[in-house]
Amino acid sequence: MEPAEQDRREKPQVNEMNQKKDTDPPFTIQSPDTVQSDILTAMAYQYRHMREIDIEIRQPEFTSVCPMTGLPDYGSIIITYRPDRHLLELKSLKYYLLQYRNVGIFYEHVVNKILEDISGVILPERIVVRGEFTARGGITANVTAAAGIQENGHDLA
Repeated sequence: MEPAEQDRREKPQVNEMNQKKDTDPPFTIQSPDTVQSDILTAMAYQYRHMREIDIEIRQPEFTSVCPMTGLPDYGSIIITYRPDRHLLELKSLKYYLLQYRNVGIFYEHVVNKILEDISGVILPERIVVRGEFTARGGITANVTAAAGIQENGHDLA
């Protein structure tokens, strides 16, 4: 056998080396149904009869997974609400949001699900949930969902 022919047999071709054999992500993409809203905890708002307040909570390191590609999505979740009788306990919110880490969910759906889950626990007068998602393929996306009363024709957002 000639040396040049032996080199071709022993060395894999470049395109063979770059072929990916397993196209599945190295983790399991979870369903949005796996997110448990009962982890969220409410506390009594003691100043309810004295004044109205607006509360803004920011989670700048939110992650979930694109349900189409399995690639990670990153962004900030901003929750602004006016409490009625209950406040949202922040440690429970942190654990709630961490559940999305491997959940395959679209931006528009995650913002609405967060709004529904929090609203169901604290029953605020109004609430706005905004997702500010980082660029992907040169495109950024911001998604806002709101619920509650309007004051003087203006939303809380």
